[in-house]
Amino acid sequence: MLPSVVIAVAETGELTVTIDDVPYPSEPFAPAWRREDFARLIDQITDQRHSAIRVEVRESDGTVFTDIVAPARRRTSETAPDPQAATAAAAVELVELHGSGFVPGEDIAVAVVVAHTDASHDGTARTVLEATQLDASPTREVILLGRVSGTLEIGHPQ
Repeated sequence: MLPSVVIAVAETGELTVTIDDVPYPSEPFAPAWRREDFARLIDQITDQRHSAIRVEVRESDGTVFTDIVAPARRRTSETAPDPQAATAAAAVELVELHGSGFVPGEDIAVAVVVAHTDASHDGTARTVLEATQLDASPTREVILLGRVSGTLEIGHPQ
């Protein structure tokens, strides 16, 4: 059974968080959780649990969003970094896509799903991709999908 995380959002943007009905306060001496802490909070909980979690967000207006969130994939390297590879990576061409209408701090899926990004404090999202990541897509379309809001932005990065 997945851990159940319930996040209540006050009108002030302050978050009250419970995991399986047990309060999950912010760190000692740290300010209370706020809406802009959402992505960091979810990452922290999934990292601690090493598993997916069921998240229910209860907005102050009565709106409720539910999602299953898996822990972020962490890359590990068994060998020392190759200095030549670092030089080659620095020459990679990047493309960018912007979107708006997202819930501040929410996890944004990027499709051709090669990455995820987070919404900023004002609900906008930005992703930067290597141009070669679009080579597998005949349309070169990229989708930003708000995992909480359901907001969908489809575009062709420049």
